Amino acid sequence: MKYHEAVASIHALQRRRPKFGTATTARLLSHLGDPHEDLDCVQVAGSNGKGSTARLLESVLRTSGVRVGLFTSPKLTDLREQVTVDGRPVARRDLATSVERLEPCIEALRAEDDAPTHFEVLTALALHHFARQDVDVAVLEVGIGGRYDATSVVSPVASAVTSVSLEHTDLLGDTVEAIARDKAQVAPEGRPLVTGATGAALDAVRGETDVLTVGERDADVVAVETGMRSAVESDVAVTGPDWALETQLSLLGRHQATNAGIAATLARQVADVDESTVADGLRRATWPGRFEVVEREPWVVLDGSHNPAATATLRDLLARYDYDDLHVVFGAMSDKDHAGMVEALPPVDTAFVTRPEVDRAASVDTLADVFEGHATHIEAVPSVPEATDRAVEAAAPTDFVLVTGSLYAVAEARDRWTRLVVPNDRTSPRPPLAGGRFPEVARETLDHRTFETRLRREQAERVAERLDALGGECVRSAVGAPEGLEAVALGGTVPCLRELAADLSGEGHGLGSVARQVDAALDPPPANPFGNDRRRTAVMGVLNVTPDSFHDGGEYDEFEAAVARARELVAAGADVVDVGGESTRPGADPVPVEEERSRVVPVVEAVSDLGVPVSVDTRRAAVASAALDAGASVVNDVSGLADPAMRFVVADHDAALVLTHSVSAPVDPDRRVTYDDVVDDVLRDLGERVLLAERAGVDRERIVVDPGLGFGKRAAESFELVDRLRAFRALGCPLLVGHSRKSMFDRVGCPGGERLPPTLAVTALAAERGVDVVRVHDVAENAAVVRTVAEARGQ
Repeated sequence: MKYHEAVASIHALQRRRPKFGTATTARLLSHLGDPHEDLDCVQVAGSNGKGSTARLLESVLRTSGVRVGLFTSPKLTDLREQVTVDGRPVARRDLATSVERLEPCIEALRAEDDAPTHFEVLTALALHHFARQDVDVAVLEVGIGGRYDATSVVSPVASAVTSVSLEHTDLLGDTVEAIARDKAQVAPEGRPLVTGATGAALDAVRGETDVLTVGERDADVVAVETGMRSAVESDVAVTGPDWALETQLSLLGRHQATNAGIAATLARQVADVDESTVADGLRRATWPGRFEVVEREPWVVLDGSHNPAATATLRDLLARYDYDDLHVVFGAMSDKDHAGMVEALPPVDTAFVTRPEVDRAASVDTLADVFEGHATHIEAVPSVPEATDRAVEAAAPTDFVLVTGSLYAVAEARDRWTRLVVPNDRTSPRPPLAGGRFPEVARETLDHRTFETRLRREQAERVAERLDALGGECVRSAVGAPEGLEAVALGGTVPCLRELAADLSGEGHGLGSVARQVDAALDPPPANPFGNDRRRTAVMGVLNVTPDSFHDGGEYDEFEAAVARARELVAAGADVVDVGGESTRPGADPVPVEEERSRVVPVVEAVSDLGVPVSVDTRRAAVASAALDAGASVVNDVSGLADPAMRFVVADHDAALVLTHSVSAPVDPDRRVTYDDVVDDVLRDLGERVLLAERAGVDRERIVVDPGLGFGKRAAESFELVDRLRAFRALGCPLLVGHSRKSMFDRVGCPGGERLPPTLAVTALAAERGVDVVRVHDVAENAAVVRTVAEARGQ
C-alpha cells in the first residue's frame, strides 16, 4: 500500500457512531498483536489544555532522556504529526505498512456492522508505532471524555484531567459534573489522578478517584504565571509538596502555567527527573497554532481556540499587548458555539469571516451574522488564505491580527509563513550567450527555471490556469503532500514566471503571498551574514579548543596554540574563525558549561581583533552569551536551538545565528531517524526552527541555515543533501555547509586521514551551487577551491 492510499483509507472512515466503548479499538489492537500491553502509557484528558499538557509532558520526558511517543488530535497540517516519537512524525512508509496490516481487520469489523471510527484506527496505529519504536513512555491525548474514549483501551501508569467545561453534551452529559465524572475514568491504578479542575467539576472527580490537584492557589501543586519574560515567553513558578521550580514558557497564559504544573507532576510520577530537567523541558516545549506569534509589526498571532472558554482565555492574553486596532480572521466548525466565542473576544475593528476547506465548517454568512454588533467592520472572504492576506495587509504596524476559531483555520492561515518555493534548477550566473553571439536575445529569455511548492486546491487550480495561459508548465499532484495540499511544480522562463507573479498578486485566494515568494525565488536577495565578500563563497575556519574533537582534538587546547592557529587561519584565507569548546563527534562526553566557557571565552577575546568575524560554536546559551560579550558576533548552534534560551541571547546581542539541522548533539549514533525524503524533511524542520528564532526577535537576514551533514543522517543521506543544496534557498536564509573531513567520506573509500580530497570536492560542489559559507579545517586548500570556482563562474 502506498502512503496516499493509506491516508485516503483513514480519512474515509466515519468520525462518529452511536456505539460507545473500547471494544472495537481492542479488536484492532488484537489484530496488531496487542502492542499496548507492553507500553507505559499516560492519558491526558480535559475540555481545554490537554494537547498543550501532553506536549509539555513529552518535552520534559525527552529532556530527561526518555524515549517518548506522543499521540495528539486533531492534526494541524499533516496527519503524521499526530503520531510522533522523540518529536519526529511517523514515516510515511511505516504508516502505510501499518494501515495495510490493519485493513483486513477493518473490513471484518465493517462486515459485522462495527466499522471503526477515524480516531479508533489512529489510536491503534499510534500504539502500534510506539511499540515498534520501543518507546519508554507513550503520552496519549484523550479524544472525547474518558470513559469510552479509544485511548482508554490502555491501562495507564499515570493520567490527568486538565479542565472541565460544557462540551460534547450529547455524548458526555449536560452538566459539568457529569462530564467531569466521565473524564475521571482515565484515572490510573495505584496513583492519584492529576487534575486542574476546580469547583463542582473537582468535587465530581473526587467522587470517582483519588486526586492530586494543580492550580494557582489552595492546590497540592501550585502553578503560577508570575509575569512576562518577553512578548513570547512568560515566567512561571511550580511548587509541589517537596519540590519547586521556576522556568519560562513559550505557551503563554495563566492556564498554561496550570498545564505546566500538571505536566511536571505527571513527569515526576513516571520518570526519575529532577527539578532543573523539568524546568528545562517545560521551556523547550513549543506548540504551533496555540497563541503562536508569527509577526511583530503588526502583531500576528495564530490560535486554535474553538470554544467560549478557550476564547475567553485568548481575550486575557490579548490584553497584555499594546495595539491600536484588532483584526480577526475567524473560521469555525458548524457545531461550535459561535456566539459564545465571539462574545468572549475583545472589541474587534475588522472581522474577516471565512470558511476552512472542511465539510463541517460553518458558512461565511452564519459567522458574519454572529459578528454583527461586535465588529466595526465585517468582511466575508471565501478562503482562509485570502482572509489572512487581507487582514495582514489591512493592519497598520501598531495593530494586532488574530487568526482563530478552529485549528483548521489556523492551519490554512499558517501556510503564509511555512510555505516554501523550492528551486530545483541548475542555472549558472554566467550569461549563456556571452561572447557576442545572439546579442539581441536577452539571457532571461532562455533562462528556464523550475520550482516546487505546496498549495491549497483552489490556489493550485488558479496557478495552473494562469501559467498555462502564459506558456509555462504546471504539474499538480496530491500524492505525497499533506492532506488539503497539493504538490505543485512550476516551470517557465524568467519573464514567464515574473508575469505569473504579477498576475497572481491580484487573484485572491491568498495568492498574493505566493506571488511574492515566486518573485523572491527568481531573485534571491544577496546573503552577507558575516560581512564577507558576497562575490564568492566565504570560508569559515574551524578552531577547536578541545582535547577530543574528531580531527584536531588536543592540538589547540592550550591558549597560546589556539591564538596562533587563529592567526594562521586568517592568513590562509579564512573569512570567519569558528571557536568551539565542546566536541560533537559521535560518543563525545558533554562538557560542563563552566569548563566550555573557560576554554572558549579567553580565545574569543584574544582573536576578536584579527579583522574577521569570530563565531562561537556552542549549543549552550550561557556560553554563547559570554562569547558574544567577549567579541564574537556569530553563534554557530549545531543543536538547532536545543537550549531554549539561545534564540533570546542571539536576539539580545543582535548577532548572526547558524542553525544546524540536528537529531542530537553530541552525535548519538543510535539516534538515527527514518526520512521519507531527507531534503524535504530537513527543509521543513529548519523552516520551523527559523520561525522559532524569528519569534524571539532574530532577523531572518541574520540566520544562516546548515543542513547538518552527518548529524542524524546516514552517509547516503548526507550526499543527497549535498546534491540538492539549491533547495535550501527556499528558506530565504544564507546557507552554510559543514562537511570537513566527516565520516560520510568513508563511503567513497576515504577513511580517517584521507578525507581532505573528498572535502575539497564537496567544497567545489557547494561553491558551484552558490552556498554562502563552507566550514572547514584546512583553510588554505579550501579557500583555493572557492577562488577557483568563483573565477570559473565569472564572479
